Amino acid sequence: MTKTTRRLAAIMSADVAGYSRLIGANEEGTLNRLRSIRTEVIDPKISEHRGRIVKTTGDGFLIEFASVIDALRCATEIQTVMAGADAGIDDEKRIEFRIGINVGDVVVEDGDIFGDGVNVAARLEGIADPGGICVSARVQEDAAGKLDLTFEDLGEQSLKNIARSVRVYRVRNAAVKSPSAVAPSALPLPDKPSIAVLPFQNMSGDPEQEYFADGMVEEIITALSRIRWLFVIARNSSFTYKGQPVDVKQVGRELGVRYVLEGSVRKAGQRVRITSQLIDAITGTHRWADRFDGLIEDVFDLQDKVAISVAGIIEPALQAAEIRRSSEKPTNDLTAYDLYLQALPHFSAQEKRHVFQALDLVEQAIESDPNYGPALALAAHCHQWLVANDWASDVESTRSKGLVLARRALRCAPDDPEVLGFAGFTLAHCGEDINVALGLIERALALNPSFARGWLQSGVARLLAGQPDLAIERFETAFRLNPRNFAATGTGFGAAHFFSRRFDDAATILLEALERGLAVPITYRFLASCYAHMGRIDEAREIVRRLRAITSVVIPSVIPYRNPEHRELFLSGLRLAAGETL
Repeated sequence: MTKTTRRLAAIMSADVAGYSRLIGANEEGTLNRLRSIRTEVIDPKISEHRGRIVKTTGDGFLIEFASVIDALRCATEIQTVMAGADAGIDDEKRIEFRIGINVGDVVVEDGDIFGDGVNVAARLEGIADPGGICVSARVQEDAAGKLDLTFEDLGEQSLKNIARSVRVYRVRNAAVKSPSAVAPSALPLPDKPSIAVLPFQNMSGDPEQEYFADGMVEEIITALSRIRWLFVIARNSSFTYKGQPVDVKQVGRELGVRYVLEGSVRKAGQRVRITSQLIDAITGTHRWADRFDGLIEDVFDLQDKVAISVAGIIEPALQAAEIRRSSEKPTNDLTAYDLYLQALPHFSAQEKRHVFQALDLVEQAIESDPNYGPALALAAHCHQWLVANDWASDVESTRSKGLVLARRALRCAPDDPEVLGFAGFTLAHCGEDINVALGLIERALALNPSFARGWLQSGVARLLAGQPDLAIERFETAFRLNPRNFAATGTGFGAAHFFSRRFDDAATILLEALERGLAVPITYRFLASCYAHMGRIDEAREIVRRLRAITSVVIPSVIPYRNPEHRELFLSGLRLAAGETL
């Protein structure tokens, strides 16, 4: 007669990541290596920590421990040994284990164990990274403070075939391969649903339509960003994955999001087909997929449908009608819209020739639709950028045009966050009343709390207003929403520290911004001034030399900083760096 008993146990489930691929590439070699690993590593570690192998499969094993501490020690030591053994081996040939650990009541029958505790351990192993360990909250609680380990909270997870949600922690150990070692930029999940929308693949067969596929993603990001409970990663960070093979788990770690949306756009004649799928970046499971077909004139409705469907998956209680009401349609004139989409990447390049190209395109868009707010606002921002970098042949005329365009944009689209941000930013640089500009940008953020560019614009505007500490807070939010845009936020951080006379911090950040970003004059100017105030004159003059390679203007003609002390601090250092008499 079969004897069945129950007991509390710590359960470790492990398997080999990519086992089928390894076997397919070299079956005999893989099996021999696994036998050697089992004999030399696995079995001795299990014995040392008083574990019992319950069962093995070709690529994994289930082990029972009487103690959570023993289970964790065994797991981390196995991963440490494996990490060292894999050093110098090509990625595709490495044998790496995923490990999950849970503690709970188990049913013991004929030496085997069953029950919810075992099932949870197996599911935790399934969401662990290759070379990593995931544990349940109870394991974390029992081990906290008793081992030299740290635990990264991954939040409540819905595990396959587990009725309840399970709070999951990733184990971090300097010797164990983990996201902190693989991707130093790994970010914790926000305390609300979070998503990154990756570039959609252009399936039209026409490279000239690439901007259209990118524009579709831009609109979906904008629609999702208006959902105030949703944390949305900015386009600039999402698009760093364009043209690359994507591992959604890695994307989730690097951008700090729970969900990733990916898809494709096929435009043929007057018809458009959008396919998209929502993936849980923690587990890699597909949460939703759909296809949308329609005529080109219905493209905005299609974008709304994608946004509404994704939001409905993330938060079922949210009514689709509420999302639709929060959306604002852009112009119905597709010619203007297409021109605007084509202008965006040129402006984002921030280089002189590209800014002029962007301006030419948005001017065509405005000619096609004189009331298209986004095009008017982007045109205003282009004029502001030309003034700020001394790229305008007539600074005063360009400044005046920027102000006129900004005010026109506000009349045409007074509730569009993008318009409010661009127009407010232009007024902050080119206008006189900084408080009006601050108010516009704050309104943009109230309408769209996930507006990364708006937080960046707010930070810069606070710098112009003489509020560097408040600016730093805004830059921190901008960086969290757009972690791949350090070139811009880094310049802001550095300038804020500079105005607060924290020159060491400022110099470090500004130098990193230059190394990681575009060669724009403002970053060089702040770094040169900073070095000069630190007495590092040779380095300051080297930065000026590099500045002269991209512009003949060292001392800008327009200084928008309202605080007289800040203006003088900036200019005196820059003059010293340029070798001018103070």
